[in-house]
Amino acid sequence: MDNGEPSDFAEQVRLCAQDLARDGVCALGGVYDVTASRLIRYATTLTRHRDDAEDALQAALVRIALRPRVLAEARYPWAYLLKIIRNEALNIVRRRKPMRRLRERARSWSEYLPEHGEQELHRSVRRALGKLPPPQAEVVVLKIWEEMTFAEIGEVLGQSPNTAASRYRYALQKLSQQLHTLAEMHHD
Repeated sequence: MDNGEPSDFAEQVRLCAQDLARDGVCALGGVYDVTASRLIRYATTLTRHRDDAEDALQAALVRIALRPRVLAEARYPWAYLLKIIRNEALNIVRRRKPMRRLRERARSWSEYLPEHGEQELHRSVRRALGKLPPPQAEVVVLKIWEEMTFAEIGEVLGQSPNTAASRYRYALQKLSQQLHTLAEMHHD
């Protein structure tokens, strides 16, 4: 349920942002330690390449370092940080050759899915996510893995919370259909 309350993680990011505003660039390491793995996961969703995601993270951190108070002053610091990484990742994607974007598939999900001995299920979920339109996959990652509210997602993506919620619903319907079809094939 999306009740508009910040998650514990979002509160942790807010505290790191306050440290950054107070202590300056020397506190940037705290922001990195708390957010890097999640930011790379999100950027990888957009760029489809871990190396590009890491480049986006570095560019985002440079932007934060240049204006450390801006993050603390943001209404939703975690959403603001995700918006920065999104912009940097999309800049990287735009610079790539157009055909490369069309051919690439999401291979990096395996790094972030928990290992429970259900490799086939994980592969199926990764394939299903890779088939979603990027705007829908993006919302799924932000909602499920980043535990963001639709208001925060809207802030990151520059759209209304209702649009984010609609994309999430459509994505879940598509994922459900794809995985249900796969389950039926394995039971027959």
